[in-house]
Amino acid sequence: MSEILLKPLKAGLIGAGIQASLTPAMHMREGEAQGFSYDYELIDLSQIDATAADLPRLLDKAEARGLAGLNITYPCKQSVIPHLDELSPQARDLGAVNTVVFRNGRRSGHNTDWWGFAESFRRGLPQADLSSALQLGAGGAGAATAYALLSLGLEKLLVFDREKERAAALAQTMAALFPNATVDVAGDLAHAMQTGAGLVHATPTGMAKYPGMPLPADLLDRQHWVAEIVYFPLETELLRAAKRAGCRTLDGGGMAVFQAVDAFRLFTGREPDVDRMLAHFNTLAR
Repeated sequence: MSEILLKPLKAGLIGAGIQASLTPAMHMREGEAQGFSYDYELIDLSQIDATAADLPRLLDKAEARGLAGLNITYPCKQSVIPHLDELSPQARDLGAVNTVVFRNGRRSGHNTDWWGFAESFRRGLPQADLSSALQLGAGGAGAATAYALLSLGLEKLLVFDREKERAAALAQTMAALFPNATVDVAGDLAHAMQTGAGLVHATPTGMAKYPGMPLPADLLDRQHWVAEIVYFPLETELLRAAKRAGCRTLDGGGMAVFQAVDAFRLFTGREPDVDRMLAHFNTLAR
């Protein structure tokens, strides 16, 4: 047994408005299935009247209380970096951390979002055409999905964001990291969809509190695959429209599960049962 599991394991999630997160349940159920005590807590900035500026204090407190690590979500994925001792190569490339491990007096930052999306895509859309894709959204989640798709061999990525400067910055970063691919800003959505094989949606549109479509439904065609990151609800308006158009689709549940799978490994030093975690997520999300 890993040394870290000789005493009850504790971990947590820091972010704002995270009361509906399914991450604690996924972690604790898998720990229970593996036969060890695992307590996973929410540190909700919205509930404790705190902001990302309070991260130094919150990190110190979590480490002092013996937590093995923390997952990090909005709005802290970038602001946590100056308070860490080291970063994984992927976290450094992306400039975003969603998992912090406390070990031997040091804090290491990781990004499991990109691997979560890549693994979900690989399993859920096998043999997808990776010649070209349009991505909607260039925020933290968009950085992870772009990195994932380019790591899987995507040849051409066009990025669209309502904030053009943000789209340009992400395209520039990814082009430098993946020099064999073509990465650029999408000008016209209709043209990008007509010439692209796939669509990646990486904005909050479609979430329960942000209902709607991120682009006109008539731009969807049966030639497209459509990958979503929103998982609450699992079937967004975009996915319903894509299915009506005959597209192959991927919901956001896989990314949510596989980022947790990788974080579980990092916190516990144990290999999780992926199928068991997927099955548990499906009972929680439906």
